[in-house]
Amino acid sequence: MAFHTNNKRQRIHYDIIEGDRSKPWLVFLHEGLGCTAMWRDFPQRLCTATGCRGLLYDRLGYGLSDALQQTRGLDYLHRYALDELPDILAALLPRQAYLLIGHSDGGSIALLHAAQRPPLLQGIVTEAAHVFVEPVTLDGIRVADRAYADGKLKGLQKYHGEKTGQIFKAWSETWLMPAFADWNIEADLPRIACPALVMQGIDDQYGTPAQVDAIIAGIAQANAAPAVKAMLADCGHSPHQEQPQAVLDLMYDFVSKRIAESCK
Repeated sequence: MAFHTNNKRQRIHYDIIEGDRSKPWLVFLHEGLGCTAMWRDFPQRLCTATGCRGLLYDRLGYGLSDALQQTRGLDYLHRYALDELPDILAALLPRQAYLLIGHSDGGSIALLHAAQRPPLLQGIVTEAAHVFVEPVTLDGIRVADRAYADGKLKGLQKYHGEKTGQIFKAWSETWLMPAFADWNIEADLPRIACPALVMQGIDDQYGTPAQVDAIIAGIAQANAAPAVKAMLADCGHSPHQEQPQAVLDLMYDFVSKRIAESCK
């Protein structure tokens, strides 16, 4: 399914998972090279376990959505969080409660969105989110960049089609810009007032535990909602793919508690 953004010029692809209409939606935000299809069956499994409905969508430039129409700016995560995501929620989930589940870039987008304190947001889950740039992140992107140049990431074409080169370079070149080295959203974290589950693989090739510690500490400054840390052993940058059952159990417990609290 698809709808057009407010400017009526760009098409956003989305999928709906049916569930209990009395429960909040689970909105899944994909990684920096991801899309709806790359979540595989994990969203369905979580929605089935919790009874919640699910919304997955491809951000502009990704998957089955339209290609980017302009060069990406250093504030691209803010634009996805503060412009695109609210448009999607207003169009598809008007006046309905929701939780965000974000992986990598999607996790950073979830944090930036939550910092605006939207009234219908009941909680966020982040997997491998970034709040500042680390050397290990840039090293991992350089490795991916070389692999792409060597033709080792052709599998991305299955998901992004003719947009693959554009979106890969938009991701890698933005993060590797010298000016992006100062990107930091820690100042936004104390404004987050909803509960959070903050997850990361111990062996994440794109970030250290300092990312998780910063998120937990930042949210704790608000003194308004719990932020739970979960570091996963034998796990890299994609916890829901590498440790699916452990991640499913953690998210199930978190979502179930949010549902129970909303019913009080």
